[in-house]
Amino acid sequence: MSPITTTSGAVIRLAEPGDVPHILRFIKELADYEKLSHEVVATEAKLTETLFTDQPAAEVLIAERDGQPVGMALFFPNYSTFLAQPGIHLEDLYVQPDQRGSGVGKALITSLAHLAVERGCGRLEWMVLDWNEPARQFYRSLGASALDGWLTKRVTGESLHAMARMLERA
Repeated sequence: MSPITTTSGAVIRLAEPGDVPHILRFIKELADYEKLSHEVVATEAKLTETLFTDQPAAEVLIAERDGQPVGMALFFPNYSTFLAQPGIHLEDLYVQPDQRGSGVGKALITSLAHLAVERGCGRLEWMVLDWNEPARQFYRSLGASALDGWLTKRVTGESLHAMARMLERA
């Protein structure tokens, strides 16, 4: 994807290895906002190892203003069996507080939608915390709808390892 200059004045581009310190800072700022700082164990080394390899686990769009990173959209591929098409899952959308309301968030997510269409994806999905009303209103303004009847489930840490040990082998 070539860099895109948007009407908001933001430049949206794919992240490069030199962006890792900014990506980690954005992750920590987002976690702080979501009151989840205690869960962040990411490091620059781990981000480099997982984002900038031959088979990256995820990709990142960076939003810049005046040459300075001010936001990001971290995403990875998924797949819809019903559509028989790839999709994109947006894991984190973050815009620095002083840039919110300036069009940077819209520039990031619409650039990601454009990338999804370019890649032949059938959908773009993400989750939003139920208490984050500003984000929910922002997503509704873009035409996003909630998936009624679906609950997110997760296993991590020791629970993930315990589940893996439940495997019965013949």
